[in-house]
Amino acid sequence: MILTITLNPAVDISYKLETFSLDTVNRVADVSKTAGGKGLNVARVLDQLGEDVATSGFLGGSLGGFIRSQIGLLGIEDFFVEIEGETRNCIAVIHEGNQTEILESGPVISEKEASLFLKKFTEYVQQVDIVTISGSLPKGLAADFYLEMVGIASQYNTRVLLDSNGALLTSIVRGEHKPYLIKPNEDELADLLGYKLLDEIQITEALDSSLFADVPWVVVTLGADGAIVKHGDNIYRAKAPKIEAVNPVGSGDSVVAGFAAGFARGLADEDLIKFGLSMGVLNAMEEKTGHINVDQVDWAVSQMSVEKIN
Repeated sequence: MILTITLNPAVDISYKLETFSLDTVNRVADVSKTAGGKGLNVARVLDQLGEDVATSGFLGGSLGGFIRSQIGLLGIEDFFVEIEGETRNCIAVIHEGNQTEILESGPVISEKEASLFLKKFTEYVQQVDIVTISGSLPKGLAADFYLEMVGIASQYNTRVLLDSNGALLTSIVRGEHKPYLIKPNEDELADLLGYKLLDEIQITEALDSSLFADVPWVVVTLGADGAIVKHGDNIYRAKAPKIEAVNPVGSGDSVVAGFAAGFARGLADEDLIKFGLSMGVLNAMEEKTGHINVDQVDWAVSQMSVEKIN
């Protein structure tokens, strides 16, 4: 089983308008509401791939209940911890080729709720083979909360795939216990290293940094240009097929799902890279976030090219 973590999920609300007017009433008929959060996107893609998947984090109030109902409809196992606070809304107003977002910060997690989660997480990591951790921390949690989670997983030799950035990613990479995979994009990699990366040669050279010596997999995503991937002492350049992107939001989450599924299936390096990155391509071809067309998986994998460059 694969467990995906979203500590600060949301109900994603999308309003589609022909025009958006300020300081007046805007009436909208085209509305969608979905269970949102990076780890939930990972879980949906894994479910579509036929993997045994559970998902966890913090949920509270009626909005938390909505997310629970959506998880149940998909048949994904619900390992979420109930909290007193209310799960947040995240609103996207799509208008005239633009997207205006209003993002709530979410509930404050109490010390008691955080301790309960870590207790439950310790139980969960003994039941699963792989954990994915995605996104930011909700308010109330200590800055080293992810680091503590990685440490717990390491006690039971459970592989952790981490998709975070900024200070969170830096603290974990520099910490005692390492994730099995990290997935920074080129800007996040530059932030981690503390200097700007001008081209692919510099990205490749940067992966030799001692920061990554004990991280088995580093996947540096380059958007439509594919990725540069480090596994141990080997570095690969992966190029994605040219597609007409419909909605690239959630493609990074889909890549995490692809690598998690690939690890679960025991795929070798180049096949794993092709499979993992293909999920990002397939997500970008769909209107819904965190969705793929499973009938296109073989096509997408066949169109990926991977070359060992070091």
